[in-house]
Amino acid sequence: MKPIEVFKALSNESRLQILHWLKQPDLHFTPHEGIDMNKIGVCVSQITDKLNMTQSTASQYLTILQRAGLIKTQRIGKFTYYRRDEAAIAEIAEYLKQEI
Repeated sequence: MKPIEVFKALSNESRLQILHWLKQPDLHFTPHEGIDMNKIGVCVSQITDKLNMTQSTASQYLTILQRAGLIKTQRIGKFTYYRRDEAAIAEIAEYLKQEI
């Protein structure tokens, strides 16, 4: 994980909001096609709807978070699901604690 990439990813309010929602997906989303959101993740269309923006913009935000290592994806059929990478988030928290 590159801290600079993580900080760039976190420098946008909508991307921070996505991470917040994915922390407790059951509070913020309705399950998509019976998927366990805590294990599999949340469908991009659900995140797009909640952000109230185009799917291309939401997908771009999710790609930035994924490249920074903050979220993981899983493809099931024609849908892509996103969830937080808790180990990576703990790693960046530890970095902040130790280095800054």
